[in-house]
Amino acid sequence: MENKENKNQLQIQLRPDMADGKYSNLAMIGHGPNEFLMDFIFAAPGMPQAPVVSRVIMSPENAKQLLFALTDNIKKYEAQFGEIMPRAAAGNN
Repeated sequence: MENKENKNQLQIQLRPDMADGKYSNLAMIGHGPNEFLMDFIFAAPGMPQAPVVSRVIMSPENAKQLLFALTDNIKKYEAQFGEIMPRAAAGNN
């Protein structure tokens, strides 16, 4: 049984050029009938332009799985560190 489970495991590879990641403080999401398109953007204060730092395209099914995974992780984060307050609710505008 253990051998069968090992065969079904997906080994995730993180290439060194991707390991640093990209910082994003804004996201724009669009969709068509077959995909969701997510642009992650870095908007710097006082700058007239905000570059897209990454674009992710997902099937609707994978986008919904991402929604569930984010919801689960936010609940775990808030249980450990406290409630995340949206900027407008926190008065940080």
